Amino acid sequence: MVSDTFGKFRTKPLQDTTKIDHEYVLETSMLGYFAKDGTRNPTLKATRGSRVRITIVNTELMTHDIALEKAGIKSKAVAEKGMTASIIFKAEKSDTYYCTVPGHRAAGMVGKFEVVDGPISEVTVAGKLPVKDGQPLNLDFETGTLKDWTATGNAFANPIFRSDPSPVHEKDMRIGFDGKHFLSSGGTSNYQLIGTLTSASFKVTQPYAAFKVSGGALQDTRVEIVLADTKKVIFHSTGQGRATLQPVVVDLRPYLNKNIFIRIVDNETGISQIPYIPNDKWAHINFDDFRFYPTRPNFPNELKQKDIIILPPLDPVLNAGLSGIEAAKAMTVPKGFKITLAAAEPDIVRPICFTIDWRGRLWVVEGHTYPVPAPEGQGRDRILIFEDTNGDGTLDSRKVFMEGLNLVSGIELGMGGVWIGAAPYFMYIPLDAANDKPAGPPQILLDGWGTQDTHEVLNSFRWGPDGWLYGTHGVFTHSKVGKPGTPDDQRIKLNAGVWRYHPTTHEFEVFAEGSSNPWGLDFNDYGHPFITACVIPHMYHIIQGARYFRQAGKHFNPYIYDDITTIADHRHWLGDRGPHAGNFRSGAAGGGHAHAGAMLYLGGSWPAEYRNKIFMNNINGARMNVDQLTRSGSGYVASHNKDFIIMNDSWSQWLNFRYDPSGSVFAIDWYDKNQCHSSNPDVHDKTMGRIFKISHENDKWVQVDLSKATNAELVNYQLNSNEWYVRQARNILQERGPNQQVHEALKEILYKNPDVTRKLRALWALHVTKGLTEKELVALLANPNEYVRSWSIQLLAENKMVSSETMKQFGIMAKTDNSALVRLYLASAMQRLAPSQRWEVVEALTQKAIDKTDHNLPLIVWYAAEPLATIDAKRFLQMAEKSKLPKFLNYAIQRTGSLNTSEAKGLLKDLDGRLGKVKSAQNHESQMLISKILEPGHDHNMHNNEEASH
Repeated sequence: MVSDTFGKFRTKPLQDTTKIDHEYVLETSMLGYFAKDGTRNPTLKATRGSRVRITIVNTELMTHDIALEKAGIKSKAVAEKGMTASIIFKAEKSDTYYCTVPGHRAAGMVGKFEVVDGPISEVTVAGKLPVKDGQPLNLDFETGTLKDWTATGNAFANPIFRSDPSPVHEKDMRIGFDGKHFLSSGGTSNYQLIGTLTSASFKVTQPYAAFKVSGGALQDTRVEIVLADTKKVIFHSTGQGRATLQPVVVDLRPYLNKNIFIRIVDNETGISQIPYIPNDKWAHINFDDFRFYPTRPNFPNELKQKDIIILPPLDPVLNAGLSGIEAAKAMTVPKGFKITLAAAEPDIVRPICFTIDWRGRLWVVEGHTYPVPAPEGQGRDRILIFEDTNGDGTLDSRKVFMEGLNLVSGIELGMGGVWIGAAPYFMYIPLDAANDKPAGPPQILLDGWGTQDTHEVLNSFRWGPDGWLYGTHGVFTHSKVGKPGTPDDQRIKLNAGVWRYHPTTHEFEVFAEGSSNPWGLDFNDYGHPFITACVIPHMYHIIQGARYFRQAGKHFNPYIYDDITTIADHRHWLGDRGPHAGNFRSGAAGGGHAHAGAMLYLGGSWPAEYRNKIFMNNINGARMNVDQLTRSGSGYVASHNKDFIIMNDSWSQWLNFRYDPSGSVFAIDWYDKNQCHSSNPDVHDKTMGRIFKISHENDKWVQVDLSKATNAELVNYQLNSNEWYVRQARNILQERGPNQQVHEALKEILYKNPDVTRKLRALWALHVTKGLTEKELVALLANPNEYVRSWSIQLLAENKMVSSETMKQFGIMAKTDNSALVRLYLASAMQRLAPSQRWEVVEALTQKAIDKTDHNLPLIVWYAAEPLATIDAKRFLQMAEKSKLPKFLNYAIQRTGSLNTSEAKGLLKDLDGRLGKVKSAQNHESQMLISKILEPGHDHNMHNNEEASH
């Protein structure tokens, strides 16, 4: 027996020693299983006691298999296009077949297997052609002409074919038409043609009709049934993206004795406006054999509307391959804003990341090495320093800071140097600020960063308000991070997530796990971080110690059991075929699933409506999306706002953006016709790149140098409306170190300023300059503002050790604090402490029925609680029994079972007895879970294993 994510299966089914009575071959794709006659997820039938073989043929570069749910039989997995796999079994009872790869069943790869007694037969009543003026209409094209039809456009100039395969379809496509002829608007060779074909009108004389259709699952390739008097469309159907004709049934009972006509529409050219996306050869429609029926006909391969997953039409993109000046002119911006070209090739090529220094200058990395790391010492990346010296929007000063770097993906300045991410290294370059030169060679602080997928390496560096340097990391790159020389078993594993590094203690830690390929991170006015993601839902509020929905793979801790989902109440892609299918077809929703960059605008000069909104570039959509972040419970909801900028250029690829001292925003553009990562360097352009400046009419250009500011001025900058000053000044204060006068001035703001955002800025600056004692932080736990209380909790737990007095206060707050945000920070803080210290706080948090529906708290509390099972399993289960949080008891049952000790099994048996005394659906579910743990060999009807991770 082999354990799988979704249960237990026999991967070695019955040996093929006798004849096969029923043979089925299904093509597999993320859209479902398809029979040769085109049926999606067909009901497979077999007589009782017969031997059945089901073979799957993979049609895409995805991993699939096929399993029988009740029988517990599973095929091997097929990963390459054209691979096959089979299951052979005896038909004993009806079952469900499905794909066990996580998420594929939910996506629609599931069907029925039906055992019948007696012979299998499919009988369909014969239909009749509609009649007009006593003559049958040519609705099956058996005349070989367009008699009774009127064509417009060129798609139906010569549309009738009589061979299978047809001359306009690929040779391996089976049309499967009846009679001698069928109609096609262009097949897969003339798909660019458009037009319509309209039949003569005729009377509805029977209650049902059916016709056969195939071709594109596109909005603009369809068959319509139209009322002749009102021209109202009463029914329509597309194909489902396959060649084989399938019957579609139309209920005409409401229209008996009324006149209708058929209109076949092909308004889809299929021509891709994206240079590296191939044309859509399914931009055509095939049709045949419209007939009336006295009763509803039943076809074994009926094409049902619920099985058709329609793609939206391709978005129009006006431009491609523009010069920098033309690209700026082509963009659509809101009223009051303008975009200017700040720099372009050859002055900047392949800008992959950047930051802005204390003088408002841009430090930009040219990523010449990407996508393949160069041999050690042969890197070609370089760091450039750009400056606008006269305020005209052009970066007229350009210096080379350093060359010869390898696969750089992240950069930040501060604490006396330049911080560089260049997998497999995280480095620090000491800075000679007076001469804009390195003060020494790069120092490797950490190594072990993976390079398996070079567009998912460490990136998006940002200083956090707590004085740590934050960054993101993608899911398909696997890192084991440590200081050089650290043994493998002492390194920190990381794939998807957010990490941070402290510049003076040199501590490295994973701040939160999960997501996909985040390439954007920023903080709002309250110090809360957010990331933007690709492929999966796009927006996440990042909480210390959280685990988020993953694009792939499992969390390192096997006892997570579930993870936190997106805060977005929307998606930026259209259609139901998944995010990739929405690329270049989702302009109305925001442009697609691929996002780069993240900026919470806090620049001060733009209209107030933009403050604390998060901006992200939508790569496939060539536009800047904006999400409104609204507090909800312990976290936020992200809602879609109108797209901020439309680039109108399919080569546009903005990777990140930041606001400067004037409140304007600079954006770097990796300008390239190829918008997808490829390990083939020749796919990417190597000659282009741009930097754009976005300004509002309120912006006023300034020249500053905060490195020359006095301490008093740096403290005063904590009150500035432009967060650029706040962050730069805080970083400089951190570098300068503790200072009593600075601390006194900051405490004046902390205790007396009425604005909580200013209190927080003072609190953070005090923390990074070591200006607060534990006693002062404990006192802040009683502050009337939830943001101050919550941040005080995080800072008290920063060093992973707290005093007994602090723990006492935490315990009181867990019981009495009315803020969900504070409870969230308490649950996060517990994860940083020894499990033995967590009991009082965790027990209190599990009792908060008010948090049952909170987006974050049920899981954050669980993450803090799960190690307690190893300390005192009895107390752990008792706590779980009393918990008011959803699923907490079931998680605790699984965690206790994972101990696999006689004591744990005894505790679960006792719990089973107590649950059995009170009948409820929840208790029954918990008892089933206990039964699976205590009797692992027993058939539990293959209930989904709740330990499955994404």
